Amino acid sequence: MPPSSPHVATQLRQLVYYHLDNDLIHNALFIAGRLHGQEPRSADAAHLFALCHLRLGNLKAAHDYSREKGYRGHHLGCAYVFAQACLGLQRCAEGITALDRARGFWGGRNHWNKHSEVVRRHVPDAAAVNCLLGKLWRAHGDVTKAIACYTEALKLNPFMWDAFIDLCDTGMTNVKGNEQGLIFLGAVIRTSNIFKMTPEMSAFLSATSLNMMASDSPPAHSNLAPPGPNGFFTPGNDPFNSSIPTGTRNGGGLFSKFNGFNVTNGNAAHAVDAETPAAGGGSYDEDVMMGEAGGSGLGRATTEPPHAPVRRSRQAPTLTDSGVDVPKMKSITTRSRIRSGTDTSGNEEPSKPSTTAQKRTVSGNMAQSSTASAAPTSQPRRSHRLMQSVQDHIRPSSSRTMSSARDVEAKEREKREMRRARLPTAARSSKTSVNSGVGRVISGNRKPIDASDRERELKESRPASVTAGVASKAPEKETQALQELAKEKEALQWLLELFGKLGSGYYHLSRYSLLAAFNEFMALSAPQRDTPWVLAQIGKAWFERGQYAEAADVFEKVKQMVPSRLEDMEIYSTVLWHLKRETELAYLAHELIEADRLSPQAWCAIGNSFSLQREHDHAIKCFKRATQLDPKFAYAFTLQGHEHVANEEFDKALLAYRCAISADHRHYNGWYGLGRVYDKMGKYEIAEKHFKNAAQINPTNAVLIVCIGMVLEKTRKPQAALRQYSIACELDPKSALARFKKARALMNLRQHREALAEFEVLKELAPDEANVHFMLGRLHKMMGDKTNAIRHFTVALNLDPKASQFIKEAMESLEDDEDEDDDEYDEI
Repeated sequence: MPPSSPHVATQLRQLVYYHLDNDLIHNALFIAGRLHGQEPRSADAAHLFALCHLRLGNLKAAHDYSREKGYRGHHLGCAYVFAQACLGLQRCAEGITALDRARGFWGGRNHWNKHSEVVRRHVPDAAAVNCLLGKLWRAHGDVTKAIACYTEALKLNPFMWDAFIDLCDTGMTNVKGNEQGLIFLGAVIRTSNIFKMTPEMSAFLSATSLNMMASDSPPAHSNLAPPGPNGFFTPGNDPFNSSIPTGTRNGGGLFSKFNGFNVTNGNAAHAVDAETPAAGGGSYDEDVMMGEAGGSGLGRATTEPPHAPVRRSRQAPTLTDSGVDVPKMKSITTRSRIRSGTDTSGNEEPSKPSTTAQKRTVSGNMAQSSTASAAPTSQPRRSHRLMQSVQDHIRPSSSRTMSSARDVEAKEREKREMRRARLPTAARSSKTSVNSGVGRVISGNRKPIDASDRERELKESRPASVTAGVASKAPEKETQALQELAKEKEALQWLLELFGKLGSGYYHLSRYSLLAAFNEFMALSAPQRDTPWVLAQIGKAWFERGQYAEAADVFEKVKQMVPSRLEDMEIYSTVLWHLKRETELAYLAHELIEADRLSPQAWCAIGNSFSLQREHDHAIKCFKRATQLDPKFAYAFTLQGHEHVANEEFDKALLAYRCAISADHRHYNGWYGLGRVYDKMGKYEIAEKHFKNAAQINPTNAVLIVCIGMVLEKTRKPQAALRQYSIACELDPKSALARFKKARALMNLRQHREALAEFEVLKELAPDEANVHFMLGRLHKMMGDKTNAIRHFTVALNLDPKASQFIKEAMESLEDDEDEDDDEYDEI
């Protein structure tokens, strides 16, 4: 006869989760196929089969297998896998619909404390689903709903770092009523309101402290039953089975106190936490990892009561040694039944003894007083009592079956074992009773007693020193509980502060508040600050400030720590491009290709290497390959546009920059590229709008402000241009470009003294620039100082012999009163 189908399904689920937890995905997929074939209509089987395909990257297969139960919202696991597959397949609307329809299964749930070494949940909670919904809404283009979902996820779980990162990187794109274009103000975040000790956490800490002081039970993980004889966890002994109360399943972890269930009444909390319905309409607990998931019948099987704890082996005196003859069992006849029926002393319930005549011994039996011991003839013989006990349980009946006889025999065997185990205690108590003037213990009066009575009698029978020792442990236990609570609270507070500093640093970096980001990251402890992720953020901050040498040092340290790291390496390759380090850039490209030739960062590094060698066509091919590998990699589109500009292919450059903006609306480099192209095409008004959009995203970048000023200057707005140059100099006092443009604007406005002061500062910043000395010569000429004019023209001629024609013409025209055009040197 084949085994029961629910039992086979249970074993298959165990095997699937075993291989999933050990990252043996192909094995899990094969076994999940057997499970799906065994139960083709089961939602749990479809979920596991789709989950295995998702882990292997087979998005289309995961989408197809989870669609039937997931799109309709009938099963939370299927809906979650289906939504993840939709996100990868760019079918965001379907994924959003599936999660919304399954809202009844995940709404209000919080599992952040229910994952440990022995407890897990294989379906998501509200925080995880909201994070996925945020990603779907963001990919769908609705930034407002994405921000709302990310915010809700962080409210439920402040350690949802992925949601926080996406929330920082997400920008609002609202069209304004005037002609200023778009605004790209990212979500306003106060990290102090996210990573903090909430009142809910404090309340649960207080409740937990009271429970720890009042409870004497061992940790929950010590109550786990061992595996079955076949090596599998069955519903009876499975640590992940829903039959274990919720209050005892969560281990000793800190977050087990913060989930909103009553720690003093696990069953009540378990009833409140509604579970995912099974395919057959039943319900099961998501904790079930290898048990009755899907409503298996194993979980409903009747289990035997637990056996008594094993006692210490002692040499118990036999009945023969104690002087009591063991009666021989005789066949039960009608005559014996009639005779035994006349003796009411064995059948009737013994009368309740008075408190003055009898008392209970340590073993829980009634001891006769000295008066009763003086008249032994009033007690029936022990053999008669044993026979009567057998007669009470074995009655001749024509309807009695063999199974009932076996049950009675098992009960009798259990009683004999219990009596044999109690003999040494009974013997000691009888000796004590004799010495105190109390009669012999009558074994026939022995009956089961409550655990509370036995504990009370044991406490009464203990010496005073033992009782005092137990009482002295109570304050010590309370002190230990309070100390443990203080340590857990301190650890939680430290984690929240750590995440707060990391989050604040990343938030300031995403808003290009570089100085604030530096302060937050440098405030971290040394072990956390010297991690690759934090160092990479510091390197990006140096890059945004234009300090490429410092950024290169930080990224080099990251590469030494993690040679196989790919994240942020496209920024490192651009840093080496700016520093003109051809050899280091080529070596970095080879390293990244060896690490992963299908990563867009590697192809960006190769493209930058070709660009530094002025092989723009090869660089464009590499950047195109990067965008093919990741269509959402905005930086590769931007680099591709820069190469098209170098080749003067403006139409292709515009397309590349627009693709970058489509991939990431807050990618200011794409907006800068568009403005640059339109500036070269002579469309200054359009260029001004794009430069302003880029400056709105990155308001601390002096180069963007300078670009706005240049466009305004070309549209004959010198005063507005001068204001932009002044802002750029305030943002970056060491920016030679901003200082040069401001000095030229002051010269054009005939503010010679102010222009001379700016040029003196610029000469300190860039002493070897021929443009600076040439403009100083012209300024001194305008001021009538011909000696200094000739001196600066001569310095400029020595620094840039190629521009000797323009410089000689300026020197020859010193005697002329007319001003010359100043368009020879436009940039430094």
